[in-house]
Amino acid sequence: MKVIIVSILIIATSFYLFPFEFTFLPSGLNTKLMMSVLGLFYMLKHGLKVSGIYISKEILISSFIAIVFSLVCLISLEYNQTSDLAYASYIISMWIWFTAAYAVVSLIAEYYNKISVKLIVNYLIIVCVVQCVLAMLIEYIPIVKLFVDSTMTIGVTQMLNDNNRLYGIGAALDVAGGRFAAVLIMIIILVTKDSEIYSSRKLLALYFIAYIIIAFIGNLIARTTTVGILVSLAYLILNLGILNLKIKISSLRIWQVLLIVLSILLPIVIFLYNSQESFYELIRYGFEGFFNWVEKGEWETGSTEKLKTMYVYPESLKTWIIGDGYFDNPSGHGFYMDTDVGYLRFIFYCGLAGLAVFILFFIYLTISMCLNFKKYTHLFLLLFLFLLINWLKVSTDMFIIYALFLSISSPYINNNFYLKVPN
Repeated sequence: MKVIIVSILIIATSFYLFPFEFTFLPSGLNTKLMMSVLGLFYMLKHGLKVSGIYISKEILISSFIAIVFSLVCLISLEYNQTSDLAYASYIISMWIWFTAAYAVVSLIAEYYNKISVKLIVNYLIIVCVVQCVLAMLIEYIPIVKLFVDSTMTIGVTQMLNDNNRLYGIGAALDVAGGRFAAVLIMIIILVTKDSEIYSSRKLLALYFIAYIIIAFIGNLIARTTTVGILVSLAYLILNLGILNLKIKISSLRIWQVLLIVLSILLPIVIFLYNSQESFYELIRYGFEGFFNWVEKGEWETGSTEKLKTMYVYPESLKTWIIGDGYFDNPSGHGFYMDTDVGYLRFIFYCGLAGLAVFILFFIYLTISMCLNFKKYTHLFLLLFLFLLINWLKVSTDMFIIYALFLSISSPYINNNFYLKVPN
């Protein structure tokens, strides 16, 4: 029974983190919306239990900033006479993500009769590992691929197959890469900040195995994962005192376990790289930058070279201030102004005014989460840093990650029903 319940919780978390549609259900009804409905049910249930509705100040303030952002976008649309609602309805999108996250957190808290950052992160890690394994099964077992493609979709399955891209169930492209990267950062924070983990070689090995699986296969799925690898490893090196030569015993244990895990997994990867042609091509694609660095002496990939051509800046003051009101190309093909750079897409859509409010939204979320979960201050600072770096490449919205921790701050979960969340 425990295995069944935990499996259901993993599936529910995956439905949230990597949403998709079932092909036999109405178009537009994805797993995120299903989880959102469940979240509303839990809110109603909890509200009836205490005979009142309570909303934390963090949710109220973040919702207010989201409303301001939506209004700025609407002003841009009205001024430019466009109808691209990509972010003009952001307050609605935010609450759909929040209620869906509330469902995930409530399900986990209900089973364990407690909730914590570590518990949520553990489920995110498991889901990402499972998605990486599923991606390899879909790639190498035809019957699995046939089943997934015929019953589930994220709308770009044909494009993924045409371009020989690796994908899981709902996990594909830069959206998946951003979530893999965030989870990699979470793993490194846990192994350096949680005494139960860094004092146990067994637990350290499990977390590092998960890290390597997500870093390696996640990068084959989306090279955005590389940003998470670089940010997390940079933090690991700084945190463990390598640069200032002040290395603690616990730090030595962490490096020892990491090297052991690498010494076991690396030969397997090298063997497959040299013996399997399809695996060889996947690795060459996923780590194209590293191969070019070693073989040519310079870091470059097809996507980075293309990215250089996407730095196209507005030519009018109006566009800089309020944007053109287009997030997607009105022709329906490609990106507006042929740029996929996150910062530029926001500027062309709602100008610096909208971009500033959107950054403020994440600044507030970061500060509030740091205050609520002081033990994990570095986690939220690194997530914010990753967001700012990632927008140099794509416009991924990372609220999906913050929403889970915002849900933990809910007075329903934090005070009334389950054990109080430890800082």
